[in-house]
Amino acid sequence: HLHDERGGPYRRQGDFETGLRPVKALKPDRFVSRVDVIDPREILDQGVAGVLIDLDNTLKPRDRSDVPVELADWVGTLKDAGLKVCLLSNNWHETVSGVADRLGIAYVSKAVKPLPFSYLIGMRRRGTNRRDTLMIGDQIFTDVLGARLLGLPVWAVPPLAKHDLAHTLFLRKVERALVGELIPEDSVDD
Repeated sequence: HLHDERGGPYRRQGDFETGLRPVKALKPDRFVSRVDVIDPREILDQGVAGVLIDLDNTLKPRDRSDVPVELADWVGTLKDAGLKVCLLSNNWHETVSGVADRLGIAYVSKAVKPLPFSYLIGMRRRGTNRRDTLMIGDQIFTDVLGARLLGLPVWAVPPLAKHDLAHTLFLRKVERALVGELIPEDSVDD
């Protein structure tokens, strides 16, 4: 074992087993294959009243303008269960408001995640707070980190699209270097 200058064990960056807090904070509470595998009762069982959800690559592929029918239906099941849903997107285009209108939910665009103010705005728009709000998204450095800065629980999914903007692909490589390759808990072993 390596030791630091105080005699304690040396901790490598990205080593979850040794408990490095900054890197551990980047790991979501749950990681599932797609949002529509999440049963609204699972969310309600956590004491959650509101869900902040990312748009691009979480509810729709980044390169599409609309949410696939099965994912739109899933948002409907959240609403039917009494959950207060708000899109939280860094997207600057009118796509966010159009999708939110079609889904019948609130939204915050130009969110500048991971900065916390957009999360607070989303919670205020839905009448929820830090104790009863869940964040769901696909990116570690935006969705997960922003939720962690406010002490929110956060569940993550792999991105819906494999092709993305150059800076996002770069950040995903950095994410994997820090938190490792995340495997959805609902994946089936071959």
